[in-house]
Amino acid sequence: MSLAPEEFAPTGVFLNSATLGLAPLRSVTAMRHYEDSRFAGTVDAVAVDAYVESGRASFATLLGREPRDVAIGSQASQFVGLVAASLPPRSVVLAAEEDFTSVLFPFLRADLDVRLVPLDRLLDSISAEVDLVAVSAVQSADGRLLDLEAPASLAGEAGALTLVDVTRAAGWLPLTELRADYVVGGGYKWLLGPRGTCFFAVSPSAPALPELAAGWYAGESRWDSIYGPPLRLASDARRYDVSPAWGCWVGHAPALELLLEIGVDRIHAHDLGLANAFRDGLGLPAGDSAIVSVNAPSDVASRLAEAGIAAATRAGRLRLSFHLYNSDADVEAALRALK
Repeated sequence: MSLAPEEFAPTGVFLNSATLGLAPLRSVTAMRHYEDSRFAGTVDAVAVDAYVESGRASFATLLGREPRDVAIGSQASQFVGLVAASLPPRSVVLAAEEDFTSVLFPFLRADLDVRLVPLDRLLDSISAEVDLVAVSAVQSADGRLLDLEAPASLAGEAGALTLVDVTRAAGWLPLTELRADYVVGGGYKWLLGPRGTCFFAVSPSAPALPELAAGWYAGESRWDSIYGPPLRLASDARRYDVSPAWGCWVGHAPALELLLEIGVDRIHAHDLGLANAFRDGLGLPAGDSAIVSVNAPSDVASRLAEAGIAAATRAGRLRLSFHLYNSDADVEAALRALK
């Protein structure tokens, strides 16, 4: 069975968390209350800060870091762009050629020497010439996992910085062993948030970044930073904050609390167990990812949709992704539909 059946009520079988996670009931309730308040003109803007800080603290817990090291925003590419803008011209950036473009485009558009290699050659390509290694912890197209400790270790020996995108990892994959100078994570997949929340963890030892999007919410005392000079940014990672989409954070904070209540280790075992049960049903070997990618006809996703099963096609293959709201019955339904 699922891990929190009282929180979720999907229509049909939902195996598409790699595109967008389901909203738990507690999040929907909170967002409805916020919208009711907005409809009535009774929103307390200052009170929304508590939801933002709750979300910041939850993400820090998932990484085993401190809230002061985490900034909040809305999109991953925004934070990757800050890192790209911080590098001197012609700096060497090493990345995986098949990675999600929100990791790649900010570097490709800058005056940088971007060197793209297949993911399975990334670690072997780290050398003293490289200034930054940028890569996703879990690949979007097929779910391949990155060794969470190796990039930082090898990059450190080479004198390079590291940026890791955990958008498709946070919420199901334990990340407390992840070492990286910069960690970016969108909140709308396994973290169960609405589109419009994102996190950016900055190691205290990492070089400072240009606060290109600094606004009032990046101030040391944000509600005293809304008018006039001088520049008075926060002394910690909050200096990279972007003014939050209030309703999104009202909805996301309860979802993150749910994940922590259940525990990522338990979620990891559940999600991976379902993914491997699906692999076994297709005669495939066990894997280490909650994402399963298989060869299939181009129309298979639409045929599954007709059977009430939500999945996706990525890079020409069928992609299914499992999370805490899925069950053995979902695996069996998908296998029946495919067979």
